[in-house]
Amino acid sequence: MKEQTFTITADTGVHARPATLLVNKAGQYESEIEVSYNGKSVNLKSIMGVMSLGIPKGAEIKISTSGNDEEDALKGVEELIKEHLGE
Repeated sequence: MKEQTFTITADTGVHARPATLLVNKAGQYESEIEVSYNGKSVNLKSIMGVMSLGIPKGAEIKISTSGNDEEDALKGVEELIKEHLGE
């Protein structure tokens, strides 16, 4: 299992469009990928799950990957977050 923490810096937080980008990116990998925020964890491949977290600007989230391509999955999600959502 691989884990990494990120801070959301996008003014709008993780709203519909960036949530869709994250879900689409996660869907490219075989591994299980979860996002955790505020004591809740959801499958990053589920748009409804991601949206249910209501992640605002300034939030600290944790991405966890587990599976055959967990390193590639974490790196891919990390690149997307750093490009569009945070650091």
